[in-house]
Amino acid sequence: MYDEIINEIKSNLGENSELNRRYLSSQIEKYKDHPYNEEIIKEISRMMWDCLSEDEKEEFIRISEEETPIIDILEESFPYIENGEYETALSILESFINTLPPMFEDDKVSEYHYFTNPLEEEIFNRYIGAKKEVRYIPNNQPLIDLYYAYGFLLLETNNLKESEVYLKKALKINPVSSRILLELSEIYKIKTPSFNKFFMYTTEALEYAYYPQDIARCYRNLGHFYIEENELETAAGLFNYSMKYELSPLAYKELQYIKSKGQNIDLTRDECVSLLKNKNIQVDANPFVIKTLNELANKYDSEHAFNQALYFYELLFDLTNDKNILEKINNIQKIIKY
Repeated sequence: MYDEIINEIKSNLGENSELNRRYLSSQIEKYKDHPYNEEIIKEISRMMWDCLSEDEKEEFIRISEEETPIIDILEESFPYIENGEYETALSILESFINTLPPMFEDDKVSEYHYFTNPLEEEIFNRYIGAKKEVRYIPNNQPLIDLYYAYGFLLLETNNLKESEVYLKKALKINPVSSRILLELSEIYKIKTPSFNKFFMYTTEALEYAYYPQDIARCYRNLGHFYIEENELETAAGLFNYSMKYELSPLAYKELQYIKSKGQNIDLTRDECVSLLKNKNIQVDANPFVIKTLNELANKYDSEHAFNQALYFYELLFDLTNDKNILEKINNIQKIIKY
């Protein structure tokens, strides 16, 4: 039904842009009460874009790239978040969110996403995939950051139910964000005695993670899980291995706790890897992530898009410590400098 209507509308468009605009406006009115009205109107709006002159399109783009209320409110709240003044930051965001109209919501034919970089999109396509046509939320409408920040603040102020709602809104926009998955895992660490969802979200975050700090946090989370399961040797292996990616006092503290229970914590790297493998826990970054980082870095390098290449090479080096990658980074930095 939807496709037939859209095809019919398109077949009635001619060469005259002004007449096309008037016709499309009449179709918006015609289908406003249709069961697929939201989807039809969105597609008509896209057709109307094609009717704009280049000057009109440039003006629209210029306006759309200007800062938005979402950016303004996030910038207002961030200093309070950084200073640990969570109640104040929460109050600022709460007042704004309560007046925020629905934006970029999925409909019957489209789903809306935002990915930080092409790597995340490749991970999404590989492990999740779109069920509908993908539409991208523009950079100047950072809904994902708004929902994440609000969910984080609700969690910090112990409003677990509402925190879960908003973190899941953020996750819907970017289902492969380790940052969001790890924040959600904290809710289930507090909320669920069995820790099943805590474990599930952590292992999913580990699969998608490409920052060393996120990988380390995943291993610490899993270490906490195995402490609760009273499998202290596995927990010790996880906390030890996490320090390959981040030397965290949290890991050291947990290792001392495990030691106080009579468990040996002096494990070699190979012993840690063996313990992880015995539990079918991913060791190091997902090979698909490493492979895709390599492909993206090489692609941008070959195209002389050096800033983009440098970004992906640096991510790759942080995960691999490969000297060949470091050499490429140094070469690009020299090119950019001169």
